Amino acid sequence: MSLTTNIFGRLFGRADDPRDAVRPLWNAIVASARAPHWYQDGGVPDTLDGRFDMVALILSLVLLRIEQSPDHKSAGVMLTEVFVTDMDGQMRQIGFGDMIVGKQIGNIMGALGGRIGAYRGTEDDPAAFAAALARNVWRGQPPSDAALSHVTGAASRVRAALAAMTIDAVMAADAIADGAPT
Repeated sequence: MSLTTNIFGRLFGRADDPRDAVRPLWNAIVASARAPHWYQDGGVPDTLDGRFDMVALILSLVLLRIEQSPDHKSAGVMLTEVFVTDMDGQMRQIGFGDMIVGKQIGNIMGALGGRIGAYRGTEDDPAAFAAALARNVWRGQPPSDAALSHVTGAASRVRAALAAMTIDAVMAADAIADGAPT
């Protein structure tokens, strides 16, 4: 933030947005979800829905990692708020009107909550994780075995990379694993 912006913000009573602290992590989540391998090797549809599904997957994994540290609960809330703000802006940019955006945000939050619930507790159950991914990433359309294997492996690598990081490192991250095979 520039000195001028900070001075005008104080002068006109506009406080710094506490969500700014999680914006680098949000940007890292989006960058990870947009990695080409998800779409090329994983067969994730390169559509608005497919991209949303990948953002929701990576965001879910990050929120589940944050959930492991009760001291960072507010950070998870702020990250979710940034997600909602971004989705709202994306829908408005596409041309959705106010009446539609509100309903869609409700649907998006329900979808995110459903995914978090589906992925929670699957760390030690690869078959359950793969089944949850198949339902959520391809929305009921059965993926090929190769696509499901790729996405399950890549998402597991993202999960493992997050688990290996301290929660403070996760919160400060401006880049996170995209799960691409090495």
